[in-house]
Amino acid sequence: MQVQPYLDFNGRCEEALNFYREVLSAKILLLKHYKDSPVPDMMPPQYNDKVMHAEFQIGESILMATDGHCVDNAQPPSGFSLSMEFSDAEQVRRLFDKLSNGGRIDMPLAPTFWSPLFGSLTDRFGISWYIGVETPAVQG
Repeated sequence: MQVQPYLDFNGRCEEALNFYREVLSAKILLLKHYKDSPVPDMMPPQYNDKVMHAEFQIGESILMATDGHCVDNAQPPSGFSLSMEFSDAEQVRRLFDKLSNGGRIDMPLAPTFWSPLFGSLTDRFGISWYIGVETPAVQG
């Protein structure tokens, strides 16, 4: 069994996918708009160019995404974070800066007792990220 995150971007899915493609070298594997649905009256016409379903890859991870119901007063995603670890501190700094651009830094990059460099941020699309330098597994 595999669990995959399914992210709802509330009308900004394609913008988010392009951002992740630029910043994280994400690969868009599948992109379907509501207008591509075999059930044309599924959503009102203003949703035609919105993303019904997308799949994209960051590193070895596959994520899914949608514009959802594009509700104007929808709350940003909450209750989860996406986490990435890298062996190189410079890569962590670079990606942290790029992902936080237009977003919010929740915990600035700094050494912690669990990582030589770790920080958290919420990107411009409301997605929470934990980013750090990987540490060797503890033998026990």
